[in-house]
Amino acid sequence: MISTTHIPRQAIDGRQAVTEASPGRVVPKPVPSSQRQDPRRYQLDQIKRRFSPKLGTLQNGITTVRFQLKPSDPDFPFELEHLDCELQVPSSYPEEPPTLLVRNKDIPRGFCLNIERGWDKLVAESQDATLLALITALDKHLEAFLSEQKVETVTLMSFKDTRHLEQPRTALGESSSAPISQVAPPRPPTPPRRPYVPEESFTTEQVANAKARRAQEIRQLEARMGRMSLYQKSADGVVYTLPLEPRRRAELPQGLQSVQSIQLIIPLLYPLQVLRVLLSDVESQDAEPLEEGFATRAAQHTELTLMNHLNYLSQNMHTMAKQVEATKLAQKAPAPSSSSDEKKYQAPETQGASTADRADSKGHIHIVPRPPEWSYTQESGGSDDSDSDVWDSGADSEEGGAEIEPHTPHISGVAQQVERGTTISFPTIELYGIELLQISILNISTKCQRCKMLNDITGLKSETEKAVNCRKCGSASTAKFRQEMVHQNSTRAGFIDVAGCTVADMLPSTFVPTCAKCSTPSQGLVSVRGEAVTNVCRECHGRFTFKIPQVKFLAITPGSALPPTVGPRRRQEKLGLHAGEPLPGKGACSHYRRSYRWFRFSCCSKVHPCDQCHDENEDHPQEWANRMICGWCSREQNYAVEACAFCGRSVIGKRGKGFWEGGKGTRDKSKMNRKDKRKFGRVGGGEAKKD
Repeated sequence: MISTTHIPRQAIDGRQAVTEASPGRVVPKPVPSSQRQDPRRYQLDQIKRRFSPKLGTLQNGITTVRFQLKPSDPDFPFELEHLDCELQVPSSYPEEPPTLLVRNKDIPRGFCLNIERGWDKLVAESQDATLLALITALDKHLEAFLSEQKVETVTLMSFKDTRHLEQPRTALGESSSAPISQVAPPRPPTPPRRPYVPEESFTTEQVANAKARRAQEIRQLEARMGRMSLYQKSADGVVYTLPLEPRRRAELPQGLQSVQSIQLIIPLLYPLQVLRVLLSDVESQDAEPLEEGFATRAAQHTELTLMNHLNYLSQNMHTMAKQVEATKLAQKAPAPSSSSDEKKYQAPETQGASTADRADSKGHIHIVPRPPEWSYTQESGGSDDSDSDVWDSGADSEEGGAEIEPHTPHISGVAQQVERGTTISFPTIELYGIELLQISILNISTKCQRCKMLNDITGLKSETEKAVNCRKCGSASTAKFRQEMVHQNSTRAGFIDVAGCTVADMLPSTFVPTCAKCSTPSQGLVSVRGEAVTNVCRECHGRFTFKIPQVKFLAITPGSALPPTVGPRRRQEKLGLHAGEPLPGKGACSHYRRSYRWFRFSCCSKVHPCDQCHDENEDHPQEWANRMICGWCSREQNYAVEACAFCGRSVIGKRGKGFWEGGKGTRDKSKMNRKDKRKFGRVGGGEAKKD
């Protein structure tokens, strides 16, 4: 071992290693001989082995290489599955640089130009790099190229001159120099020019406010409708397919009654641009008038949100359709006579005058006009007047109020659940930082209608029926949960449709809260009555809390009846017994003279004194009897070992004189039978053996 104690301190320092090698010791990277001889062919073979491209040759000798480049970055921010590249390698490569063309049709041409210009920069910066190295560098800088501002492009349209085709043909023998004015047909009248309407422009502040409002309302729309079956969203985020359930489908026109969903078109500059809707599953001629009416109303009420527009369309679709029909009839109807005009127009004036007189005479009374949906009157069965379907546009009567309609099953909420079954609600629920709360998995405790036994039904999901059997009587019962949204204006969580049982209580269930700041649904959280749950939003990291102090169940409609029993009901055997009187022979038989009872066997539900009597009278093997009839009082009861539960008398003979019947005998040797070997057993034999 070498000692360093005698080495000078100056010799031990960090300057022994050099930062750079001397130029004479640098060795260049070895280059394969095939690359030195033909670099173009060598680099093309590299691309073939890497991408398996499609090769082609142009007329000028340029080789085209068509391949797909998938972004290798796992955190690539753009929705790009692959980049469709066409690499053009000249015949004189590497003297002439290669060019890249992007052939993706789903990418705007401006961004494609950014990628092509970025390729040219990479080629200019690394002239000695191979084609494969340039493609790798393109993959590395692809996010930066797509993040640049899109290059402005111009589309050129070419129009073909067809005026020579409009010249008239000349017959044989006629001079082609004949004046055209004599042969040419008369020109049709030119249509009037449409006035130029300049495109509406907005300020930068208006555009920013519109984009912020659009993003907020779309988050609310996705939070409330995103988990429904018919929900779809287009790739550009403009068209949304949403389910629609009209409130009064039967009152819609025949062509609109089959509507099940709509396509909501939300422009990029909503609400500065008009919101439109397209009805699905209906004919276009039936849907277009209603779609135009919806667009007109949306343009007039820009202060309403997307959910407000959808709720209005769902609740008042029948009235909007009748308004459109009335407008069509008014446009097609002929001009009425002057006398009818005077009669029609005198009524509003008179009504307006009477209203003014009432206002002058009673200055403290102000007449408030009713909302438009209250003015609609339902069409009577014997009236043929079409005006009865139109909303009343004039002032209302002094009494006011809405017309009482016949009772129909009410449909509530955005999910349009019919009010039936048993409602589950949280009257005193506390929501902090939560705009929506719903039950994703419900667990309940039910009470059997037959035996009143409590049973648990777990794993109830929306619109899924689950069946269980009672653990005591075995009767079947079913439960189906239909969920609703819980928010600040509604404490009802849904409806439970049960059959064969009643709802008793809610067990720990899974809830899905929606953040009030970013409208993002959270993961499922388990909670139960009286427990407060606090969590953090995964999107905006805001805290939210919900607590359910009380759970209330309200039976709106009774559950369905129990399913019918399988097979015919067995007739009860009539024995002619009277309670309090002894059985014949006190229940004893020839086989067991000290057994004072009869047994009801479970195999056939018939009564016999003993098992041997059963085997003599029946043709099937006997099963254990679980019920008996006392031989002293003739009362039927559950099986007991030695005494009747009603009269208390022994059913196995006198106490102390029985041997082993019923599983109990005597250990008193003075009372044992002489034939019992235990009667004369040696006393103290164990002690003698010990000695």
